[in-house]
Amino acid sequence: MAPIAQVPLGRRSELTVSRVGFGSAPLGDFFERLDEGEAIATVAAAFAAGITLVDTSPHYGNGLAEHRIGTALRSMPRESVVISTKIGRVMNPATLAGGSAPPPARGFVGSLPHRPRFDYSYDGVMRSFEQSLLRLGTDRIDILLIHDIDAWTHGEDQVEVRYREALDSGYRALEQLRAEGSVKAIGLGLDDHDWCERFLRAADFDAVLLAGRYSLLEQPALATLMPLALEQGVGIMLGGIFNSGILATGAIPGARYNYEAAPPGIIDRVARIEAVCRAHGVPLARAAVQFVLGHPAVSSLVLGAVKPAEIARNLAALDHPVPEGLWSDLKAEGLLDPAAPTPNKEPPVLQSRETA
Repeated sequence: MAPIAQVPLGRRSELTVSRVGFGSAPLGDFFERLDEGEAIATVAAAFAAGITLVDTSPHYGNGLAEHRIGTALRSMPRESVVISTKIGRVMNPATLAGGSAPPPARGFVGSLPHRPRFDYSYDGVMRSFEQSLLRLGTDRIDILLIHDIDAWTHGEDQVEVRYREALDSGYRALEQLRAEGSVKAIGLGLDDHDWCERFLRAADFDAVLLAGRYSLLEQPALATLMPLALEQGVGIMLGGIFNSGILATGAIPGARYNYEAAPPGIIDRVARIEAVCRAHGVPLARAAVQFVLGHPAVSSLVLGAVKPAEIARNLAALDHPVPEGLWSDLKAEGLLDPAAPTPNKEPPVLQSRETA
């Protein structure tokens, strides 16, 4: 397996990240309860394979994923890893928060017995940051992201309130932490490209982790967010590139799309994409991984795994270039935005700061 390229995270930060990062949402017992030892071994396998970027959040199992990441980190030199986590939820032990442990957050079947509270204020950011330091067992965070400002999370009547809270109050804490050096880069961890764009036009951010809105299946972020990120020098990390599973499993019964059972229209579109891939002898998942790396705004893909073998599987998707004819056929059949950049025969590499 070829070494993983290390590239700048945009032009604004001084961080260098691996082209493939490790996404820890599954380590919060997302959809299934994990064996503790195997979960931690999976993180270690990612580091051993050359992955240097790890993304997590207090939301993932109410702190469980951060704890598991922290356990694995204790055997690693801290300077060899770039840690990304998020703010927006403050955790309290369930008994102190007023009763028994709450049910796990949507999609998580297990979690720590903590009760989350949304808080995007200055104090909420600082408290969430300090809690993450303790769970991760570290004294600093490299990338700190505002998490889940969207109507799906907060409802149409509250999302604007949360946006103003984050921008008018929480952002001051992020700026302060960056100025102090406790955080090297600040940004957004959202699955709504429109809200990402609003934030980028309103304040000074270094990075965006965008989930699900730029993938082989759909590219709504292409027209405006991606060009804005390039213009501003903001580094883009992509999560959810399999759209919650369907681009990994294919159009099978029970395939997930956006955390739910995929509707018939999505099943049909993926089946058509899969047919084009099959005609070129390319597995669907390989095409999904390599397509998103074709955009020059993208620094890293954040891919989840729950077993060490899945790390090798994820990285194997980069080993063999996809024929250029696959991309042109997808565009010809109306299955890919005609304006979407696609990879060259060689794996795409961002320009260095010296040549940009």
